[in-house]
Amino acid sequence: AQVLSMYRPVRRLILSIVVMALAAIATGPVLAQPADGARVFLVLDASGSMWGRVGNQTKIEVARETIRTLLKDWRPQDQLGLVTYGHRRKGDCGDIEVLQQVGPVDATALMAQVNGIVPKGMTPRTASVKMAAEQLKASEGITSVILVSDGVETCNADPCAVAAALKKADVRLVVHTVGFDVQDRQAVRQLECMAAATGGLA
Repeated sequence: AQVLSMYRPVRRLILSIVVMALAAIATGPVLAQPADGARVFLVLDASGSMWGRVGNQTKIEVARETIRTLLKDWRPQDQLGLVTYGHRRKGDCGDIEVLQQVGPVDATALMAQVNGIVPKGMTPRTASVKMAAEQLKASEGITSVILVSDGVETCNADPCAVAAALKKADVRLVVHTVGFDVQDRQAVRQLECMAAATGGLA
């Protein structure tokens, strides 16, 4: 996964990676894409480590700004949903919530939800991606998950094995991963293998 140093223009780089992932979605197999576009779940890390700083901003502030910029250019035919984790309770690997089901984008309402996220807890990102993927199974056409995270899985899951199983269950699924300020090499490997197992970008 792309690893960001503390002194680079972090928000711009994260945004460029997410845009690359969305471009890959938009240019997917034409026959697989319905007339009304792709279905995308954004999975946002809200674990306690998101209060860490990158330059003069916290990571959650960087994430909020990135999503706000992303929504400005969101294609109207594409649908978006939002899953987050670690935002309600400390030490709870079950703290995963679908804040917005996949559907037409209301940028104002979605940003209100994003701005209300308060990082607190664990990093059950594998289970979060699985939840998003399972909700996308009933969708037609291109289905993608974009995971934005800053650290290692902390809930005893195997990201690589789960990603491979999800792809086997739904061959259309693609998981793109965006890591920022990731200092742990294990975390980098986990993000890379989730994307590789599903044909996504990291």
